[in-house]
Amino acid sequence: MKPFRVLVVDDSAFMRKIFSDFIERDPSFQVVGTANNGLEAVEKVMELDPDVITLDVEMPKMNGLDALKLIMSSGPRPVIMLSGINEQGMRETILALEAGAFDFIRKPSISNALDIEQVRSELLKQLNAAMQAKQRRALWEEEEQRRKSVDITVPLSPKLSDKTLNKKLQVKETRSANKGTEQRSKRSESHPLPTKLQHAGEKTARTKGTLPSEFKNKRTEHIPAVQAKPVAPPEIENQPPRETKSRTSLELTDVVAVGCSTGGPRALKVFLEQIPGDFCAPIVIVQHMPPSFTKSLAQRLNSFSELEVMEAEQDMVLERGKAYIAPGGSHMRIYRTASGDYQIKTSQDEIRNGHRPSVDVLFESLLPLTGINRHAVLMTGMGSDGARMMKKLYDAGVTSTYAESEQTCVVYGMPRSAVELGCVNYVLPLHDIAPRLVQAVNNGK
Repeated sequence: MKPFRVLVVDDSAFMRKIFSDFIERDPSFQVVGTANNGLEAVEKVMELDPDVITLDVEMPKMNGLDALKLIMSSGPRPVIMLSGINEQGMRETILALEAGAFDFIRKPSISNALDIEQVRSELLKQLNAAMQAKQRRALWEEEEQRRKSVDITVPLSPKLSDKTLNKKLQVKETRSANKGTEQRSKRSESHPLPTKLQHAGEKTARTKGTLPSEFKNKRTEHIPAVQAKPVAPPEIENQPPRETKSRTSLELTDVVAVGCSTGGPRALKVFLEQIPGDFCAPIVIVQHMPPSFTKSLAQRLNSFSELEVMEAEQDMVLERGKAYIAPGGSHMRIYRTASGDYQIKTSQDEIRNGHRPSVDVLFESLLPLTGINRHAVLMTGMGSDGARMMKKLYDAGVTSTYAESEQTCVVYGMPRSAVELGCVNYVLPLHDIAPRLVQAVNNGK
């Protein structure tokens, strides 16, 4: 197989050399060109047509963000941003992810050999993930096209007009319907059903539903049956119902927990834009990101969301209409205080599933919170973080579980892992998750 072609863009000749050496250590990749500013990068993309691009954020003549927009408009392809750790660089990195960049990595500290090696490892990991995602997307689109072609009606015979065919089909359908009615009538006359069974049959006929439109023509071998309104499994039916009459208007009845990784900033933008400001539940979010970047992400999301979006801090009390993003480098847990409040606890405990913050850590903290409706969401991301604890929540009776479908995922990793564990009740395109979730929370009031 031919190696994937990479264009390296950075205004520092030293950094171009370092990243080119990093990349060519892996025989799967070949550096086919370099550029020292955004303007030259756009020209090289047109000239070389690379498979993937590493793009510096801060450059002269044209910065990485402006270059990214032009590159994506000419033909989307994976772009990995190379970000500095200053405030401007972090802010523009968040905007780049929102504009379609695959992911980003921090530039290494030249004086720290360990940091350089960590950056090299992360870069190769992301390059491989980008190419796998691109190939998987191509296969998915090919499969979707094949499914659509199967659904196309068989072409009409040249001798048979549309009008004639429609008339014949109507006659055939009428005859079939009449024949079925006659057969049912004969069976009921010769073997009349008891009255109770007749009523049961009528009830079944009235309540029988169909799959939502987003599930039509999709494979669902690993997807549990979709329910219009989640129903608790039999093993928890004997639990006493929550007492809502004694609750105050401000007491929480629901909490929404969201996990995402690669492609997450753009997904969170779409998700939060659709949540109304009077949403009666707090939203706690784990987005895999290093320290400091999550603060910039929270500020960006807060600028367009009707909710108040903030970076989570130790002992913050959860409130309705607010969204809390786990700080980079720290796990986030939710716990209930003696006074009945739900608070945030952050920690630097050991890394889980290769991440801190980890979605599994957040979901795990919801397990003992049985006095509140819990809603768990997994969106785009590499790996399987969050899937195992979503399964534990599901087994404990949490049926409001959501996964972003492959149709809209940048990387169909974390959601796919949960679907394969059989713990997802709703597998939906990104733009459909928030409306369904709002409906679930409102119906649970």
